[in-house]
Amino acid sequence: MSAQKNETIAKSWFEAFNTKDLEKLLSLYHSDAKHFSPKLKIRKPETNGLVIGQAALRAWWKDAFERLPTLHYTITSLTANNKRVFMEYVREVEGEENMLVAEILEIENDLIISSRVYHG
Repeated sequence: MSAQKNETIAKSWFEAFNTKDLEKLLSLYHSDAKHFSPKLKIRKPETNGLVIGQAALRAWWKDAFERLPTLHYTITSLTANNKRVFMEYVREVEGEENMLVAEILEIENDLIISSRVYHG
């Protein structure tokens, strides 16, 4: 796995999010991938901020796409190596204040195995 390949995966991730292409987004993840987000902790406290597996990811993002039809991410920085990508982006939703977000994608064998979101 190369840094360039992982950067390409990250760019595909942004494209899938911004076009609300749930199937393309899920195809980037391993079937047992883990995702941690402070938003999960708030909206679904029973998860303690963590979902595991594509079914849980599907439910989480389907809900987000339906609740936030204007959701858009603008990349501000991508730093990749052969195991992970550190991404900074602006979360934009009509009617809400923009939010600066950082996220780390852990990647093995061309699939995201873990993602962790950081924001205020």
